[in-house]
Amino acid sequence: MKRIVLETNRLLLREMTLSDMGALSSILQDERVMYAYNGAFNEEETMVWMQKQLQRYKDYGFGLWGVFLKDTDEMIGQCGITMQEYKTVQVPEIGYLLAHKYWHKGYAVEAATACRE
Repeated sequence: MKRIVLETNRLLLREMTLSDMGALSSILQDERVMYAYNGAFNEEETMVWMQKQLQRYKDYGFGLWGVFLKDTDEMIGQCGITMQEYKTVQVPEIGYLLAHKYWHKGYAVEAATACRE
């Protein structure tokens, strides 16, 4: 069973599994979404990304969670806390990536606020 981590009014955030690869691929392979990463990922890069998230769950008990619409169970992105290097120390950072068609609807703020709290 997929572990639900957080719930908001409109969203469920849960651990991703390999069964989420199709939805994740459509997000990470979109040039518009991945502009900050110097372009869309290919299949191999997407699998490496997924494996990194799964390892974060094991190592830290958290990472980027899959973001799903409550009403439809559609995966619309990722949001969560990751450890990032800053001045030679690891610090927590809230990050998110959403499918382009879900931008400007308040989902990122809703998910990031839930992760922060």
